Amino acid sequence: MALTLWRPRSLSPFNREVDRLFGSVFDSPFFEFQKSGLVPALDFVEGEDAYSVKVELPGVLEKDISVTLADGNLEIKGEKKEEKEEETELCYCSERSYGSFSRVVELPSGVDGEKVTASFKNGILEISLPKQEEVKPKEVKIKVK
Repeated sequence: MALTLWRPRSLSPFNREVDRLFGSVFDSPFFEFQKSGLVPALDFVEGEDAYSVKVELPGVLEKDISVTLADGNLEIKGEKKEEKEEETELCYCSERSYGSFSRVVELPSGVDGEKVTASFKNGILEISLPKQEEVKPKEVKIKVK
């Protein structure tokens, strides 16, 4: 029994034309497929006291995520593992992506690496990168004798 990979096409003439011009697009709303592999979408926001990074990782387990801060770069690595299913139908459709991913974000100077925290809930990895306390010049009164 042979399985056939079928990818539904859009009915919109514009989408058909874009597909024709750029070839088949293997993407999903959460992962962009590039030659280097899966690249998760993220938001990077600067707040008054910290930077915040939110990464969409649907279908990824917490144990399969690695977050590293080194040399002014934040590296997020992991793997979205494929679910093994036995198909008995003659037609098979799969648009989901699986595999390893890595995303490196160059951080602005002034991140306090000792206070970085990360949490993972409902497929969203949230990383808080507190800013370092600025060294403020202290004013010292000197008594003149």
